[in-house]
Amino acid sequence: MATSSFRGGLAMAVVLLPLLLLLALLAPLQCAAAAATCVGLAPAKRRREVISITEFGGVGEGRTVNTWAFRKAVYRIEHQRRRGGTELRVPAGTWLTGSFNLTSHMTLFLARGAVLKATTDTRRWPLVEPLPSYGRGREMPGARYASFISGNGLRDVVITGDKGVIDGQGEVWWNMWRRRTLQHTRPNLVEFMHSTGIHISNIVLKNSPFWNIHPVYCNNVVVTNMMILAPHDSPNTDGVDPDSSTNVCIEDSYISTGDDLVAIKSGWDEYGIAYGRPSSAITIRRVRGSSPFSGIAIGSEASGGVSDVLVEDCSIFNSGYGIHIKTNVGRGGYIKNVTVDNVRMSGVRVAGVRIAGDAGDHPDAHFSQLAVPTVDAVRITNVWGVGVQQPGSLEGIRSSPFTRICLSNVKLFGWRNGAAWRCRDVRGAALGVRPSPCAELATSFAAAGSCSF
Repeated sequence: MATSSFRGGLAMAVVLLPLLLLLALLAPLQCAAAAATCVGLAPAKRRREVISITEFGGVGEGRTVNTWAFRKAVYRIEHQRRRGGTELRVPAGTWLTGSFNLTSHMTLFLARGAVLKATTDTRRWPLVEPLPSYGRGREMPGARYASFISGNGLRDVVITGDKGVIDGQGEVWWNMWRRRTLQHTRPNLVEFMHSTGIHISNIVLKNSPFWNIHPVYCNNVVVTNMMILAPHDSPNTDGVDPDSSTNVCIEDSYISTGDDLVAIKSGWDEYGIAYGRPSSAITIRRVRGSSPFSGIAIGSEASGGVSDVLVEDCSIFNSGYGIHIKTNVGRGGYIKNVTVDNVRMSGVRVAGVRIAGDAGDHPDAHFSQLAVPTVDAVRITNVWGVGVQQPGSLEGIRSSPFTRICLSNVKLFGWRNGAAWRCRDVRGAALGVRPSPCAELATSFAAAGSCSF
């Protein structure tokens, strides 16, 4: 009996051993896939020196205006240039302040319980020049209001914390927009220009007057483990807007705002064409959120070009659109090499996927009708949605049809029976798409001859 049991156990071991070896080999691959990240583009560095805003006269009782304290602290960091940089720590409390700039080789750290709150005195808010790739303020001609926290020409800057909060108190600005009393374009909450090595993580942004995070003309930018919040009726409160920037990583964040969760841009019409700085190498991974407009958007201000975009493992719910690529005659530029993979949607009120050639307004009457954009090499795979009003709209430009639009394993189920894809001036292929794709898309990638990119 013992010999029989031994032989049985040996036989079982012989069967199980290859399986166990296979699992051991696969485990690192599975862990690597689960841990896919791009935060190494701009890691959060530890600083040798730590100072507190209280050392500069800061008072966190919610009534004292601390603008001068923050500006003094940043001036000290900039001019003493400590080796390894300096961390400016904001302890628990409510710290009211006007706008201020950061400097290179610094960390702004918001402790748990710290709330950095923008003043609501719009009359004293400083102005800055319009962006050259826009030619004017995005909302109004001429100058624009300075962002609440900003930096220009910086290197190695970190904004992080232990779930501290930056509150833009945007209601006063939203009401000015609603009443049409704005004199200039509203301020962003956080903006970096011409900067590299920017890391933003582990804090809450709320109630931005306009766009929340706006890296423009930047390189190596990381936004990770963030919560970005604004009411759904707050106008233009985009979550993260990479603009004419390269190597941008947006990961592991929750965004619920009044406009697009993420919108990739690169300048506006003739000004963006002339400035000629594209957005490229943009990764959006494990982002969840809700918006009355788009989950993930590209454009419509994409006149400098957008390329090499990866969107994966995202969840979009209670939104207007899921994936929205938008451009227009007069924009010029290009949108190409876009990959969207493994996106889940629910409660999408307009369309799960929209690629449109007639979206967006113009800065002035000087745009050229000959500036026709191109949209090419867009691959959308493994997308699943329920409660999607319309599966998709793929509508290009007659003089410049959208090409290599390739859909695979896209299943979108709607509230209405008979919901169908709408297509025109588009070429590509569709495999495993429900509801059935439109006739403009071939039923095999081989037949399309163009979806192997």
